This record gives sequence, C-alpha cells and structure tokens, in this order.
Amino acid sequence: MDFTFGPDDAAFRAEARAWLAAHLVGAYAAAAGTGGPGSEHEGIEIRRAWERELGRGGWIGLGWGDHGAGCGNRRASLTQQVVWAEEYARADAPARVGHIGENLLAPTLIAHGTDAQRRRFLPAVARGEELWCQGYSEPGAGSDLAAVRTTAVPDADRGGHRVSGQKIWTSLAKDADWCFVLARTEPGSSRHHGLSFLLVPMDQPGRIEVRPIRQMSGTSEFNEVFFDGARAEECVGGEGNGWAVAMGLLALERGVSTLVQQIGFAAELERVVRAAVDGGAVTDAVLRERLVRQWAELQTMRWNALRTLGSTGDPGAPSVAKLLWGGWHKRLGELAVEVRGAAGAVGPDDWSARSPYVLDEAQRLFLFTRSDTIYGGSDEIQRNIIAERVLGLPREPR
Repeated sequence: MDFTFGPDDAAFRAEARAWLAAHLVGAYAAAAGTGGPGSEHEGIEIRRAWERELGRGGWIGLGWGDHGAGCGNRRASLTQQVVWAEEYARADAPARVGHIGENLLAPTLIAHGTDAQRRRFLPAVARGEELWCQGYSEPGAGSDLAAVRTTAVPDADRGGHRVSGQKIWTSLAKDADWCFVLARTEPGSSRHHGLSFLLVPMDQPGRIEVRPIRQMSGTSEFNEVFFDGARAEECVGGEGNGWAVAMGLLALERGVSTLVQQIGFAAELERVVRAAVDGGAVTDAVLRERLVRQWAELQTMRWNALRTLGSTGDPGAPSVAKLLWGGWHKRLGELAVEVRGAAGAVGPDDWSARSPYVLDEAQRLFLFTRSDTIYGGSDEIQRNIIAERVLGLPREPR
C-alpha cells in the first residue's frame, strides 16, 4: 500500500493544526492530556463539552464516507485520517470520550445497520451529543465472548427486546447515553449461535444499574452494568446474527483504531525516555538497550498497522495487532518505573496530606498495563485464533 502523504494531506494537516490551536484554549487547554489509559474517568464534563466542540468543527466521523452525508462532518481519505490523529496527539488534546461511538458503533452501523438506524444514530455521534459504551464482557465471558449469558426477550408491548444480565469492565458506562449489548435472544442456544447485537439506552432508572470497579491503581474507570428487563430499542444485523456483527466490530477495535492508539504510545515512550535521561538511568547499558528495543518495536507495530489498513480479509490481523501492542505496552509500564530506580516505588512527599492512595503518572501506567495482555481478548485467545483460523491447526478441545 502506498501510504505517503501528498499535497492534499499537507493542506489538511495545516487546517487541522490551525483549528486545534484556535479551539484548544481555556478550559479545554487545561484538560490537555486527561482521560488516558487508566484515567478514562477524569474530567468527563469538560471532555464531553470538547466532544461537542469537535462536532461543531466537523472533526468526528472523518472516515464515514458517503454514510456521513448530512452529519456535518468532513470527508477525509485514509491518509488524512492519520494526519488528524497525529495532529490531535501532537496538540496533547483531551482523550476522546466519543471514540466508542465514532470508531466502533458507527462503522458497525455502516456495515450492518439499516438506513433508519444510520439516520437515527450517526448524526448524534457526529455532533458529539450521544456517548456510547460497549456491553460485551461478562464475569464468565471475557476473552471467551461466545460464553455470553445475558439474555433478551421480545417486548410484546413496545417492540424491541427486554435485556437481563450483567456486563463487566464497561468503560464510560456511568456517562454513556447508549450501550451496544451482545445478548442471547434464542432460548437454549449456546456459544456463538442465537446471539443478537442490541442498542440499549442507558437512562432507564430501575432497569439499569452501574457500579464502578475500584482497581489496584486507585481509579475506577471500568464498571459493572446490571440489566433488569432494560429495553433495547434496536437490533443491528438481524436477530440471531449478533456474533458476525460483534466480530466485525472487534476487527475495527483491534485494527484501524490501533494506529491512532500507537500515537499515544509514542508520547508515553517519549516521557519514559526523558525520565531515563533526566535521572541518569540511560547510562545503564541494559536499560538503554530496552528503551531502544521499545522504540524499534513501536515502529514495527506502526508499519504492521499501516499494512493492515491496506489489506482486507486477513482473519489473523486483529489478533496479531492485539498481541503486539498488549505485550509492548506492558513492557513500557515496567520500564516507566524501572528507569526511576527506587523512586519509582514510593509515593509523593506529601502523602499524608492527600488521599491514602496516590500514584504518579508512571506508577499508574505500570499498574494499568498489567491488564493489557488480558482485556479485549487475552494473549492465549489471540494465539488460538491465529493457530486455528490462519494456520489451520486443530481446534483446542473444549
């Protein structure tokens, strides 16, 4: 794939850079860098306002193509989408609260939804007005998503479905307006059969309960969500076809979005390298070699992501991407505290005057990245997918 930037991309970059400079001011500038990994709960209100600002500027849904017509968003080529992501990261803008709606829900509706569903949901996402969360994982169905037990039955009175069950590790559930939920709509079905992809409004008091999960990092950006007969208004892709829709969405989550994610990784690596230089750890030959290796592996991941963007139908590409970045990010978290030596293991000087559990940026990175090889499909699951679907090896006995 030819992924060089041309004159049109340069003009688009200048436009994006100028817009960010003009609008990332005041409270938005003060929120710069908030909401990253392990801190998705930070500054929700100002980040919601920033989402609407992006919507007014037409910067949401750049890759929706003709399906974005009437949404007020710009149309951008693949290279221009990368340009926007690079400029957004360079400006250190607040982490997006609307990325699930823009990058996961919207492409799924474009691929599998009806015209009516696209007309209903895409404009609200493009304006930054409706936020989404993802209802996939359950206490007994994390990496093994086909073990979903949440059920949904037809709502005879109002149409749609009534959903009952529990989801877990749901980012932004406290603040989302909608949740797309994978639920079992065929009684007695098992594994990937009988599942449906349902759209559930979160404002249903008494029907939906959200409980934050406090983690070892001291933060609680993840949540448990309990559905007790909650109404699902829409079914995407037809009843019983939820597995195919869900797998298509996961390919988006682990494919195209990975390139944008790596821009944030580069900024994190830069901070770790700076800490190593400032603290003198870079003089240690072993640590220096590990830092260089992290940089080289990040370049490799970028090239792989670009290759993936230019190819279609590769069943192993999402799993390869997840394996690469999960292990890489975990190793970066380890380096973040190691380059600081003993200081990386202690709290702030004014510990007693603050809350009883305070972490600095490097410590939060270290703790949060312990989960990177587990959530979103564990390394073991990804290797099984590659072995069975790409290499054609025998399935693992269940």
